[in-house]
Amino acid sequence: MSYYFVIVGTKDNPIFEAEFTSTGRGSGSEAIRRDEHKHLNQFIVHSALDVVEELQWKSNAMYLKSIDKFNEWLISAYVTAGNIKLMLLHETKNEEGIRTFFNECHELYIKMLLNPFYEVNSPITSSAFDTRVRFVAKKYL
Repeated sequence: MSYYFVIVGTKDNPIFEAEFTSTGRGSGSEAIRRDEHKHLNQFIVHSALDVVEELQWKSNAMYLKSIDKFNEWLISAYVTAGNIKLMLLHETKNEEGIRTFFNECHELYIKMLLNPFYEVNSPITSSAFDTRVRFVAKKYL
């Protein structure tokens, strides 16, 4: 199974992207296939932004659950108080694991905001942040 995670800024710009596979390391042909589908993943998540923006005003919850579907892929979303959107493209339902993953990633993002050298809506390039997000994904997804 594979997952595509993106943090979208307040200006609908991606500030962090990551792909996870729960099967471990893939073969070379799988890596090529993932690269070919990277743009498709971005397109699917970007097309779901309108749904997120519509639903965020209808609910008081930060975790919006599974908000959209594209073929066999599901899109789950989490909206922070600062209007930052955490979105996950996935193949299977795992509501509790995804909710916990989003909560942990939200905490990691808040810690990133506490860094005086980080500007809001700028891309997150920290390798430590990436490592922590991947650890949380391995733990809950």
